[in-house]
Amino acid sequence: MKQTDPLSPDLARAASTFAALGSEQRLAVLGTLVRAGPDGLAIGELGARSGITGSTLTHHMKILAQAGLVSQQKQGRSIICAAVAYDELRELSQFLLRNCCADRETCAHAGAETDIDPFIDPQGHSHG
Repeated sequence: MKQTDPLSPDLARAASTFAALGSEQRLAVLGTLVRAGPDGLAIGELGARSGITGSTLTHHMKILAQAGLVSQQKQGRSIICAAVAYDELRELSQFLLRNCCADRETCAHAGAETDIDPFIDPQGHSHG
């Protein structure tokens, strides 16, 4: 049986990123920012759209920013938040699937690939 090296930098990085995403509220915040697109949202608007406000939102943004998934930039009197790690999110999903059926002689998923790229939104915008 093939196994992933438990000390692999890829494994450590994936675990760290998954930990940052390990909260329904953080997933809601990141999802809201992905929906907003590359221009992001002012922190107040992000709170209104995600339903998470105040110090709770600040806490979750700090964790997502430390993981490199979002950015925060001051513009005048506003703080603009944006999702920035589309490539990181793609790599995360590929990390999970890279060894699909590695311990089998054949892969049940071979040929089951779709033409849909999850990082191209319904309007055809590519984010990575």
